[in-house]
Amino acid sequence: MSVRLTDRELGAWQALLHAHEHVVRILDADLRAEHGISFGAYDVLVRLARTEGEALRMTLLADRVMVAPSTLTRKVDRLESDGLVERARSADDSRVVLVRLTNAGRRLVRRAARTHLRGIREHFTARLSDEQLDHVASALEAISGPHRPH
Repeated sequence: MSVRLTDRELGAWQALLHAHEHVVRILDADLRAEHGISFGAYDVLVRLARTEGEALRMTLLADRVMVAPSTLTRKVDRLESDGLVERARSADDSRVVLVRLTNAGRRLVRRAARTHLRGIREHFTARLSDEQLDHVASALEAISGPHRPH
């Protein structure tokens, strides 16, 4: 195996990185401007909103938002101080910390979802044909496996 990437390999890798950074930067700016929250904060809120009971263990939430537990702790600290989430000990196991949406968090994530979905369509899906969308999904799932909504 060569120690260098081919031009094709490097082009695909850089295109993935640049497209991700470009779209996330715009989505983050829109969420901050319209709702006063970051893309990362929105991600935490929407993961909780999509979960039965709107609560998750910190460890599972970290996996779902794809960040290190220490990074999630800082995000949850900020969201908790803003009144958007609350922490509680599990009734089944007091060692387990659950993060739960508050009413304010639920209202914010509902409003912010419209902005987020509009941004995804405007800056990602509307720029691709249906066939290209299928190819993108297929190519990325070849790497990480089929997507399981969470």
